[in-house]
Amino acid sequence: ARKGFGAALAGFSGIALTLLAAFLVVVVLILLFSRVPLTTMRAFFIGPFRNAYYLGNMLNSAVPLVFTGLGIAVAFRSSVFNLGGEGQVYAGGLAATAVCLALPGANGLVGGLAAVVAGLGASAVIAGLSGFFRMQWDADEMISSFLLSSAVVLVANWVITGPLDDPANNLLATLPIGPQFLLAKIFPPSKLNISAFFALAAAAIVWVFMNRTHAGYEMRICGLNREFARYGGINVRTYLVLPMVLSGALHGLGGALAVLGTHGAALKGFSGGMGWNGIAVALIARNNPLAVVPAALLFAWIDAGARAAMLHGDVTYEIAA
Repeated sequence: ARKGFGAALAGFSGIALTLLAAFLVVVVLILLFSRVPLTTMRAFFIGPFRNAYYLGNMLNSAVPLVFTGLGIAVAFRSSVFNLGGEGQVYAGGLAATAVCLALPGANGLVGGLAAVVAGLGASAVIAGLSGFFRMQWDADEMISSFLLSSAVVLVANWVITGPLDDPANNLLATLPIGPQFLLAKIFPPSKLNISAFFALAAAAIVWVFMNRTHAGYEMRICGLNREFARYGGINVRTYLVLPMVLSGALHGLGGALAVLGTHGAALKGFSGGMGWNGIAVALIARNNPLAVVPAALLFAWIDAGARAAMLHGDVTYEIAA
């Protein structure tokens, strides 16, 4: 327990240092490019907290980052590298949408659970393929996961703008899912919903799995030294596939809950960098599942602050992005 607490403390210390460095960079950029730096700084640092709408939306944008950050942390702790998070989030959201559209009259709880299972299952299979390729033919999972993700994004775009397209929507999106499937809002008028509680639960469950279970221990040993793990009798081939499956499932869960909780449909490009940003979140958290939550909040704060500085200050979109 003491060792686990020390690792968590180290993760939080890393977040604090990253927070300081990030904000120093922000201040320098504002001083260089803003004609009203004090107004812009106030908008950046305080803007995301100025009302319930901004605050809730900032917290809501952190939720999928928790899931993608957890997915990356699980993979990285096992020394496998999942670079396909973007496509896996996309596939999870699209699969969840398809299930909801196929069950328009279903009970909200039953249909919602089926949608979530479909979302995480689809992404687990996609990521698991990269692990299988590594196990069977020693194919680099970084390359295969990235290539599979790129292909999935193109296929998902075709489905969203083709067979499932909503002609009445001005956006490129599927038909809306039934209202009974939508997750309850908890901080109106923002989009924050009960998926935030699922994200917190997921972080705790992943930490327990990685640090308090036999399979988690073997995954961590394989991540530290595969030859040592093999000598100790661990089936290292299994832990080329299992971490990728779990990583994909967490990405897909993030995508499914984003659809059920925020968008109400699969929008073209709705993943919006969630997969890539999840890598940054995991690195900031040093692959500690508990530290992923504050790291995701930090990332969401910086993003929301940049938008506020653009709206209420004078920085351009290029600088804010």
